[in-house]
Order: sequence, then C-alpha cells, then structure tokens
Amino acid sequence: MARRKKKNLKIYKYECTMTGDIYKTTREAPSPGDLVSVNSYYELNPEEDDRPENIKKQLGVE
Repeated sequence: MARRKKKNLKIYKYECTMTGDIYKTTREAPSPGDLVSVNSYYELNPEEDDRPENIKKQLGVE
C-alpha cells in the first residue's frame, strides 16, 4: 500500500483593519495592511453591494 506524502501547509493569520476580526489562510497576502473583511468592504462601498436580498436581510443590512 502506498503512503501519502503529508503536505506542510503554512497558515497565515491576518487581521481586518476595520473590525479586528482574525482570518486564517494558506496563502500569503501581498499587502496585509490593506486587508478588510467582505462586510467592511460593503460598508465602505454600499453602491457595489450586489449580494442577494435574502443575504442582506440575514446580515441586517438595510
């Protein structure tokens, strides 16, 4: 039986600059100081909010 080779994944932790939420990813960000969460982005740019209406209701967005 062949053995699988374990991959050594490096985990990167980044913090949203607006909310302070911490996110984990396996890829390194090119500019981690500019990262914001999706909800924060839509708060900054409400005209670009193209999420479905039921998602907006669940999140409490007007």
